[in-house]
Amino acid sequence: MTVNQRIEALREVMKREHIAAFIFPSTDPHQGEYVPDHWKGREFISGFNGSAGTAVVTLTSAALWTDSRYFIAAEDQLKGTEYQLMKLKVAGTPTIAEWIAGECGAGAEVAVDGTVNSVCFVKELIADLRRQGGITLRTNLDPLNQIWKDRPAIPENPVEIYPLKYAGESCREKISRIRKALRDAHADGMLMSALDDIAWTLNLRGTDVHCNPVFVSYLLISSNHVTLYINKVKLMPEVEAYLKGEGVEVALYEDVAKGLKDYFEYNILLDPNEVNYTLYKQVTREIVEAESPVKRMKTVKTPTEIAGFKSAMLKDGIAMVKFLCWLDKWKEESGKRNEITEISVDQKLTSLRAEQPLYRDISFDTIAGYQAHGAIVHYEATPETDISLKPEGFLLLDSGAQYLDGTTDITRTIALGPLTEEQKHIYTLVLKGHIQIELCKFPAGASGTQIDILARQALWREGLNYLHGTGHGVGTYLNVHEGPHQFRMEWKPAPLVAGMTITDEPGIYLEGKFGVRIENTLLITPYKETQFGQFLQFESLTLCPIDTTPIVRELLLDEEIAWLNQYHQHVLATLSPHLNDEEIEWLKDACKEI
Repeated sequence: MTVNQRIEALREVMKREHIAAFIFPSTDPHQGEYVPDHWKGREFISGFNGSAGTAVVTLTSAALWTDSRYFIAAEDQLKGTEYQLMKLKVAGTPTIAEWIAGECGAGAEVAVDGTVNSVCFVKELIADLRRQGGITLRTNLDPLNQIWKDRPAIPENPVEIYPLKYAGESCREKISRIRKALRDAHADGMLMSALDDIAWTLNLRGTDVHCNPVFVSYLLISSNHVTLYINKVKLMPEVEAYLKGEGVEVALYEDVAKGLKDYFEYNILLDPNEVNYTLYKQVTREIVEAESPVKRMKTVKTPTEIAGFKSAMLKDGIAMVKFLCWLDKWKEESGKRNEITEISVDQKLTSLRAEQPLYRDISFDTIAGYQAHGAIVHYEATPETDISLKPEGFLLLDSGAQYLDGTTDITRTIALGPLTEEQKHIYTLVLKGHIQIELCKFPAGASGTQIDILARQALWREGLNYLHGTGHGVGTYLNVHEGPHQFRMEWKPAPLVAGMTITDEPGIYLEGKFGVRIENTLLITPYKETQFGQFLQFESLTLCPIDTTPIVRELLLDEEIAWLNQYHQHVLATLSPHLNDEEIEWLKDACKEI
């Protein structure tokens, strides 16, 4: 079926159900950023495969909302369909409720599947629709069950135990800490819905979500019991024995609603941004609506996890240098060069990472965008879009890996040959922003929003900006995106705490021309304590040269040049013992002082 045929099949269901519009989110019952194929309903109904977006279909029209990372990709993928692209945070873009009101009129009934929409989203949507002339919302309909004939099954992949030597803290110890946090929040228990939180708490990992080592489940914690709701076929005997030893009971995944109905304590904490609306409506006890305490626990790494991150970054740095050395050879052999494409770049880098000890997978789909493709923020090469590299211009390479001891995320923008003055200028401005974050010293309790300006100030002075965040947390052999802390223009109050990991990745994207992004993963560490309190700083965990050939030196401050030279000396000293002679010579040249 084409996208337009799927829309027509959906409309037949809508007519039978007397629904004027249906809303498809990007999420699953666990509100994950990346979801198993079974729940990719928005992609099925729209054809757009980005990780963020909302599709809305009425009886006569269709629209899709997404953010700046996907404007170019979405416009291309929606061609030939009924969908109108709605650009979030762009002046003049209507909200979903405003658009539905304009298309359907007052008094219409709209529907969502409550199992894949969070409590927060549904409550806000109900209020927004009510303000648009009394439009009502139904939450108990999943039309995909009727029109998605070959819908993939919910994954049944086996779960594995994550060794304590990498986790650094036992499951029992984590549950004890969680119960203390619940008491502090005056809650008797909680339903844990986020898959990475569950994996972290139980010291288990899985393969149910592409690139993210998590497994489909729920975890219900009360003052005396812990119950994991999961398809039992996923649990091998050793995992069942492990869970029993940690005091964790096991029940069927589909019985979680019954578990909430039977929950016997006075109240229960539900995170309205993580728990889906259908489960929320099953609760018969008092609900404490609050952020899951696990979020912030998980982001502050144990000494064992920090050591694992450094080990993973070392392995990743070795692979990156081997790759960059290989790419440089290709540039030098311009007359007898084998053809290299965006896809073959991805394959080569992935193969080099796979040679490293404890490698398990990539941490997200590699972004290898040459020239104009680098301006598509979340570009992923396909056989249809794959292009050959030439010894000129920029290659934007954003990639990462899952190692058993840590997760990596790195972006380098690489000069393949001659550059324009504009390319050099933009590159240097982005680099300035990256370095200013690296240099930052800040009081404990500051948020990423307060620091984000450092990455943008040189760009803003020239009327340049990027609409994605500047940085996100990174999990420990878990999801590459971890929160709630971030560097972002929008207000994000989560405080930055020593022991957190966070990326530093400013960028600029000129549509149809090129993109530049430079990213390291950082660790927040203590700096000093004064009469004004505790101050923190950043330590670069990423070990890989930053291309110096595009730099306009005159644009860099002395402190920025000093940081870059010191960083490169650290990279050279740390990686050299693990490289062959040819690779060391290449690295020495790449790390020479400017």
